[in-house]
Amino acid sequence: MVDEHRDESTHEQLTRNWNELLQELRVTQTGSQILAGFLLTVPFSDRYDDLSAGQVRVYLAVICGAVLSTGFVIAPVAFHRLLFRQGERRWIVEAADRSARIGLGMLALTSSGVLFLVFDVTVGRTPAVVAFGVALVFFASLWLAVPVLRRDED
Repeated sequence: MVDEHRDESTHEQLTRNWNELLQELRVTQTGSQILAGFLLTVPFSDRYDDLSAGQVRVYLAVICGAVLSTGFVIAPVAFHRLLFRQGERRWIVEAADRSARIGLGMLALTSSGVLFLVFDVTVGRTPAVVAFGVALVFFASLWLAVPVLRRDED
């Protein structure tokens, strides 16, 4: 494989990495914010009072997950804003990468948890557990295994 960026300076590479990360985060931020916004409306719906105590706990877990995933995927913006022009570009890119990875993991777990809750409310606990498991396998396969397998091909 030819490295198309081999003539870059460290500064140019960090700038390119930061810009690529920002493009990725734009998609993730939107998804996590929409999910969190939707979940915030649930207690105000007519059927909320019909949830069992266990379903309320699951709801609270997924709303916390949505807030955490949103926080992790927005954190790089805060890192950049607070450290802008402080000579911390390398740290910002590395910390933003870690934060984005954690945020993606939280988003996968939260989305799977939302699926669990919807299935539990509508068709029962067993299908909810199956849906949760299938969703986790889906996210792990698509977001983790596919890139790792591709990376290992080189």
